Amino acid sequence: MKNALTRFRVIAWIVGVLLIVLTVGTVLKYTTGDDTIVALVGSAHGFLYMAYLVLAADLARRAKWKLGFTALVLLAGTVPFLSFVAERVATRRVESARTLVGGTV
Repeated sequence: MKNALTRFRVIAWIVGVLLIVLTVGTVLKYTTGDDTIVALVGSAHGFLYMAYLVLAADLARRAKWKLGFTALVLLAGTVPFLSFVAERVATRRVESARTLVGGTV
């Protein structure tokens, strides 16, 4: 499960950073008319968000998360800065579960 957690953490950060850049680009698009950032980052964020969904679902399955928590983590990639929070909460949850079971983190 450690590898699944690492993959999720990396993609959560990438998706989070790209979403912030995309949000700034969207503001610039509608205030200055320049859509360069949206054109460059929009597709990358969309593609990587799909990878985020797959990796988050894989981690949820391995960690046996409840459906509600899983849904919140999956949706976190759509709100700026929230993927960082979801990554931190998910990491703590996985690490505490591994500690309770007696595994090493």
